[in-house]
Amino acid sequence: MIQYPTFPSPSSRRGRGLPFNGLAAALAILCFLIGVGLQLAIRQIGFVIVGAIVGAFVLLSLKMCNSWQRALVLRAGKIQGLRGPGLFLIIPFVDQISEVVDQRIRTVPVHTRQTLTRDTTPVDVDAVVFWMVHDPLRAITELDDYEGSVSMVALTTLREVVSSSDLAVLLEDRRRIDDELRDLIEVKTREWGVTVQAVEIRDVQLPDNLQDAMSRQAQAERERAARVTLASAERQVAVELAAAAKTYEASPIALQILQINRVFEMNKNRGTTILMPTTMADAMGNATAFAAAVQAAAQTDRDTTAE
Repeated sequence: MIQYPTFPSPSSRRGRGLPFNGLAAALAILCFLIGVGLQLAIRQIGFVIVGAIVGAFVLLSLKMCNSWQRALVLRAGKIQGLRGPGLFLIIPFVDQISEVVDQRIRTVPVHTRQTLTRDTTPVDVDAVVFWMVHDPLRAITELDDYEGSVSMVALTTLREVVSSSDLAVLLEDRRRIDDELRDLIEVKTREWGVTVQAVEIRDVQLPDNLQDAMSRQAQAERERAARVTLASAERQVAVELAAAAKTYEASPIALQILQINRVFEMNKNRGTTILMPTTMADAMGNATAFAAAVQAAAQTDRDTTAE
């Protein structure tokens, strides 16, 4: 079954209008109450009607934007400009707030499925694009849906970069790929009044068979490194043994004393039986006798010195 690329579906905020204007509502209620008060004081119903009309005019004409919002005002279909942040006035039934733009940084998830890299490896790539609107007027007037356009551009650019990169680069050099994606997307969206802050690749998923092959390759590399290390250690041991052999060749007595020490170390545990050739035992006896003679001669010298 053919798997087509997954297009992102950003959570659109274009339908979000202006926040509730509590100040306009309070002024409208105040105007109506003033009209009611004047009607009770002067006994004329006209003040209530005038107060209601003024309150409705205030409620319809006094608008408010948050610090991160900009409102596009149209007057009889013609652009009057952007309004906000804060309070601003419009002419009821003549001016129209066409759209409210959020200038905060937004995120768009981008997913590509079964995209071939340059070395023909199918991968699934997940990325996140951080962007913001720096020119609301151009973003609204030049594009029908700037959020959807940014999403589509991010998806196509991600597929282009993945197709032109090797698998090893995607796995090992993500920072450079992120910078390249950001630059390419920003070149396309800058004319729309949109700035791309950053692009981050979250995950690169490989096929199961390729993951198994890479795991076996990594295991083989570790085994090869272990064998090389073992061979190097054995070579160093051989060099040291050759040097020790030359030393023992020059001094047979030293070799025999070494043999005695080895036998002593092996016989530390009681109940151990050691079998050795007769020639080796004779050599150890000679070495023992020689060591005893040397010790006796040293003792005789000390006694002579004392007298």
